[in-house]
Amino acid sequence: MKTAEIRRRYLAHFEANGHAVVPSAPLPAISDPNLLFVAAGMMQFVPYFLGQQTAPYKRAVSVQKCLRTPDIDEVGKTSRHGTFFQMNGNFSFGDYFKDEAIPLAWDLATKSVDAGGFGLDPERIWPTVYLDDDEAYEVWRSVGVPADRIVRRGKADNFWSMGIPGPCGPCSELFYDRGPEYGLEGGPAVDEDRYLEFWNLVFMQFERGPGTGKEDYPILGDLPAKNIDTGMGLERMASILQGVDNLYEIDEVRPILDRAAELTGKRYGAHSGHVASESHPDDVRLRVVADHVRTALMLIGDGVTPSNEGRGYVLRRIMRRAIRSIRLLGWQERAMPELLPVARDCMSPSYPELAADFGRIADYAYAEEDAFLSTLRAGTTILDTAIAESRTAGRRAISGAQAFQLHDTYGFPIDLTLEIANEQGMQVDAEGFRRLMADQRARAKADAQARKTGHVDLSAYRTVLDEGGPVTFTGYHEVSRESTVRAVLGGAGPRAAAVEGDTVELVLDTTPFYAEGGGQQPDLGVITVGGGQVEVLDVQQPVPGLIVHRARVLRGEVRAGETGFAEIDTSRRRAISRSHTATHLVHQTMRNFLGESATQAGSLNAPGRLRFDFNTPTGVAPSVLRDVEQQVNEALLADLEVRAFVTSLAEARRIGAMALFGEKYGEQVRVVEVGDYARELCGGTHVARSGQLGLVKILSESSIGSGVRRVEALVGIDAFNFLAREHLLVARLAELYRVPSDQVADRVEQTVSQLRDAEKELEKLRAQLVLGGAAALAAQATEVRGVAYVGTEAPEGASGNDVRTLAQEIRGRIDPARPAVVAVAARSNGKASLVVAVNQAARSRGLSAADLVKAAFAGRGGGSPELAQGGGLPAAEAAGLLRTVENAIAGA
Repeated sequence: MKTAEIRRRYLAHFEANGHAVVPSAPLPAISDPNLLFVAAGMMQFVPYFLGQQTAPYKRAVSVQKCLRTPDIDEVGKTSRHGTFFQMNGNFSFGDYFKDEAIPLAWDLATKSVDAGGFGLDPERIWPTVYLDDDEAYEVWRSVGVPADRIVRRGKADNFWSMGIPGPCGPCSELFYDRGPEYGLEGGPAVDEDRYLEFWNLVFMQFERGPGTGKEDYPILGDLPAKNIDTGMGLERMASILQGVDNLYEIDEVRPILDRAAELTGKRYGAHSGHVASESHPDDVRLRVVADHVRTALMLIGDGVTPSNEGRGYVLRRIMRRAIRSIRLLGWQERAMPELLPVARDCMSPSYPELAADFGRIADYAYAEEDAFLSTLRAGTTILDTAIAESRTAGRRAISGAQAFQLHDTYGFPIDLTLEIANEQGMQVDAEGFRRLMADQRARAKADAQARKTGHVDLSAYRTVLDEGGPVTFTGYHEVSRESTVRAVLGGAGPRAAAVEGDTVELVLDTTPFYAEGGGQQPDLGVITVGGGQVEVLDVQQPVPGLIVHRARVLRGEVRAGETGFAEIDTSRRRAISRSHTATHLVHQTMRNFLGESATQAGSLNAPGRLRFDFNTPTGVAPSVLRDVEQQVNEALLADLEVRAFVTSLAEARRIGAMALFGEKYGEQVRVVEVGDYARELCGGTHVARSGQLGLVKILSESSIGSGVRRVEALVGIDAFNFLAREHLLVARLAELYRVPSDQVADRVEQTVSQLRDAEKELEKLRAQLVLGGAAALAAQATEVRGVAYVGTEAPEGASGNDVRTLAQEIRGRIDPARPAVVAVAARSNGKASLVVAVNQAARSRGLSAADLVKAAFAGRGGGSPELAQGGGLPAAEAAGLLRTVENAIAGA
């Protein structure tokens, strides 16, 4: 049975039993700042399990795309470790419990294939239950499982919790007996290789309270609303139903592995009698290639692009491991164009969007491989130099700082540094590297956290949210309103009051202030409370549902529980709204000209200006930018109606509303339409009609990273002011050149060209002046211990290149049979420099240009034995440098 068919049957089974089919969240759709990717099927439902939000359905079923980064380094070492995987899950939010969850799982697992089930032999399924979970035990007995195949296991195997205070409970797992050829008799407690787990049912019936550590959280008692969370590994079930031994054999992975083997001339599993060889390096590397190429496809498909931080770095690391592995297997050409289409064909039956969007996905993947191949060449050279320097200094290890520089500056992965160093018998200070990486990440994380929370403990926000519920935002329809101060926060947490001069955070029960989000800057304004007034400096949403106003008390006193009046700065709001609507128009227009792959990668909507980041592998031609700008402004002239409405996610997709990659959307979404021109999911504020934008002027387009470009533009009065300044400048230039305005650009270009020609001519004249005396200087060489020595100063203002050329010219005019040293000093910008040239005859006498320069500069400077240079001393010491070289020759 194909993996896509297993997925289809799973969803159909639970949908027929009253479960709402919930689409997979995108891989990066995580609200927890400590996590990069979805790592389990239940993660998008966590707010429902914790009671933070009310589930919109009683029962749900999903097949969730997952990625576990801790397993990256384990991939290849065994036949079961992978990074990307899919988790089938069914969930109940206080609706049904063990008596229904167990029969639902048993029915699907054992029902015949013809009847829509998986057709597993019921005699080969072994359930496990928690030690004292008699309830689950009896339900298993009721579906027909004999007592000797129901195994009771302890807390380590069959008790689940999130590792924090909250819901927890016993588990019941389903194992499949693969047969005596896979191991010992006796059930999963004896041999989990033979008895393969494929389903885990979690019964959240208890609550854990605060404790000192993961194992110390005490069970407070039963939860009134018992929830169900189950997980069935799709790849694990595929390996069982397809009769293969490991995840690399299933239909979604094996073709990628086979293509990699074909390219490299290898054969997977050819090195032992068992098809899943765990030890041969060829098998290990083929697994890395197959797993990582599939993972890269899924990540780029969900909007992640390669970068040097966060999710983008995980993608970059995964891709580079795959590329390096196939090169170690012997394939030296570009690999991604050979492998990625195979991965697409494997995965598109389950995810058709991968085929539809493959052009964009391939652009990023292929560009990343090309960049990495360049990095390999450059980084290897730099690493070889570092290794040589370490050996010369008598060190057996490359410093953590050197490894960090290779990673941070050149993008050279640490695992590759470790591997190459090991091959050359060197160690790497990996601990020092990790320390520098941790410092860098800690700084970045602290900066980001401070921006969002102002250093207030997140638990204080959660307490306010738990006690009062979500804050109601009314800013779509009003710009001021009466409201009650729910909490005053400052420092570590709640405060009774704030007085004049204090900077605190206020939580209102309702607010017209827009919290920064979706690229839109926050509203600013004032809140008047009793006899006090505060200036709102920032508005954030540190936890979902809680809007927090960071404010400074201008006068009086502010207390929790008081009624106040909140007013936003309407001029700022209108200017930001114009920018946000303009961003939607720029986004749609970019897609019109560059294709559907030009998706938004980030934005900033500020008063009078916008910044729009978008995915595209190459730069945008100036002519295309002009066309984009013109089409956007034509949409403004059309004065299109801007309409916002809430609808279901399914309906939004049906009408073609654009969604942002990596964003997680609920069942109800807000759609913003600009006429029929642009339609996008958005929670921001906008104008009423496109004509209110006035004008959009694109200022620049540039690269901000691999495959990501940035457009900056002005909107409204700011755009008019910019064009007014440009007009004045052009008018002034037209006056100076005495030409019409439309000829100014040509005249400026002509002037610049003439200046460049003049500079080149001056450069030639300077060089002739410098070199004109070379013959005379060579003829005047003095004898110093049998060496012809010329010490001279170059003309004032001579370039470094001219000084080097003069030294070599003088050396070339001295009889090559005669040992010769030429030293040329120069003065420039208040500093003295020196170039020394030595001929081969002098080299035979043991003289070195590099040594002579170092003698003049007290060990600094450098170059080759034939030509070297140094600099940095005060200009007055130029003549002294020449004497030092002469003295060094005399003493040699």
